[in-house]
Amino acid sequence: EGDPAWSSDGNKIAFSSDRDGSKKIYIMSADGSGVARLTTDPVKDQNPSWSPDGSKITWNSLRDGNWEIYVMNVDGSDQTRLTSTNGASHRPAWSPNSAKIAFASDRDGNFEIYVMNTDGSQQTRLTTNGANDRYPTWSPDGSQIAFYSGRDGDLEIYVMGADGSGQT
Repeated sequence: EGDPAWSSDGNKIAFSSDRDGSKKIYIMSADGSGVARLTTDPVKDQNPSWSPDGSKITWNSLRDGNWEIYVMNVDGSDQTRLTSTNGASHRPAWSPNSAKIAFASDRDGNFEIYVMNTDGSQQTRLTTNGANDRYPTWSPDGSQIAFYSGRDGDLEIYVMGADGSGQT
């Protein structure tokens, strides 16, 4: 079991598990009851992230031979691929207003932070650095994105505007 993610109302937890072989996305009530498997593809699915309204879950998967980001309804229906790259895309994170998804991708050689609309359109690179930038997370008001980077020789936490400005 791994990658736990709370729903915004605190009633559910999405997580990944290899209990049935390869890692899949599951959902359960916060008390551990009502476990349901949401993904069934034979390859790895991991890193779920809830939409703020609790209706959708994003995750990354190897199902098309590369780590890409997908979205589905909370009941597991309508599984849709959002990214399609020659590199890997990881760790999707919803903006608080449900308008954008931040993620890390190495499509340009090393991991950088990107944002996209929730339908996968307008994928925009926010960071440009020779070191890996990963694990984006939104501020509660959606104005900033925190991430970690090795750009100063150590893994450290950075913050930037939601448009990529002011990286500190």
